[in-house]
Amino acid sequence: MSAADATQLIEVKVQTVNQLFNSMDPSPFHERDLDRDAEHFIVGWAQEHALRTPLRLVVHLGQSPENAVIADSIHHYFAYRADMNLREFRQLMREGWMSLLIGLAFLAACMTIAKTFTTFMGQWHPVMKEGLTIIGWVAMWRPLEIYLYRWWPVRHLGKIYAKLSTVPVEVRVASA
Repeated sequence: MSAADATQLIEVKVQTVNQLFNSMDPSPFHERDLDRDAEHFIVGWAQEHALRTPLRLVVHLGQSPENAVIADSIHHYFAYRADMNLREFRQLMREGWMSLLIGLAFLAACMTIAKTFTTFMGQWHPVMKEGLTIIGWVAMWRPLEIYLYRWWPVRHLGKIYAKLSTVPVEVRVASA
């Protein structure tokens, strides 16, 4: 099987170029945002394939485009999304570290209180000790959630955006 045979197509059919891009975005054409539905469609199809699978985007237009920078605009948009995703990932990791530090400090405080003050609680000693231990571990839920589950979908989406920022784009205009 040749490399061309292994390349997967993502095909988008629109009547005009304006249907592909966000009409509310006042930026110059090559810097405009993709239409939300077009982005979801393209990203959704890209997610259907492994990151290693080569992709090619084919844009079918019903009318001849006034501006021939469609490929550059698409690449620019997905490069921007990849950059924003990297920022989101870094923010998530900072949030994870802060949550971890807060959670560990709270867990240590709960364990210290459980060990120190429960000796004065009499018959409530076991209940108080177990309650404080559980509350301390519950405080660790957020950092564990971030570091076990939340980070990898964010990174995977970022890799898809990066891949789409360099995907070959072909524009096909319907013949009249």
